[in-house]
Amino acid sequence: MQTKTTAVPALEQVVRWRREQLEGSGFAPALATRVAGNTDYDLHALVELVERGCPPEFAVRILAPVEEKSAA
Repeated sequence: MQTKTTAVPALEQVVRWRREQLEGSGFAPALATRVAGNTDYDLHALVELVERGCPPEFAVRILAPVEEKSAA
């Protein structure tokens, strides 16, 4: 008996849904695609900023995930 792995298709569906939400909020397709695949971005916060008049590119910069610096 074979078992199908559904984790990858499920993740693809989530990324697709996130991209559609971003594009529907005014994000350019390329930017929406880049951001949708990074779950470190809060989708709802991005959409809210854009709905309040913030340009999508700036909203992405504001909510960009902070990279932790390794201890030297």
